Amino acid sequence: MIEQLYLASQAGVRIDLIVRGMCSLRPGVEGLSERIRVMSVIDRYLEHARIFYFHNNGKPEYLLSPADWMQRNFDHRVETAFSVLDEQHQEAKLKEILETQLADSSKCWRIQNDGHSVRIHPVKRRICARKRSFMN
Repeated sequence: MIEQLYLASQAGVRIDLIVRGMCSLRPGVEGLSERIRVMSVIDRYLEHARIFYFHNNGKPEYLLSPADWMQRNFDHRVETAFSVLDEQHQEAKLKEILETQLADSSKCWRIQNDGHSVRIHPVKRRICARKRSFMN
């Protein structure tokens, strides 16, 4: 999967990943993954939305999945992802969830190209995607 993400980045695709655990991908490496950003949200609980959004040449596509992208789920299970076809759900709910997760500044780290993580500090207000709330 990592190799495929690297190929997509090299082909010009911008990729934002939100991970909730270990990540072996190295984002932002020139010539390899420079269009990939990885945000890691570390919290006590791991429940989170598993939403995939593809720009798809201006025809957005949203997928939901119950599975984490882990080797055991790819190699030892049968997992599925399904399309969300209703445009109202796509725009009103899924886009809102993704934007909230990408804006998380409560327990969020940005993974650097050398594998280290840098804490993302809140600018004006703290946003916690897990609670889907805004905290002052």
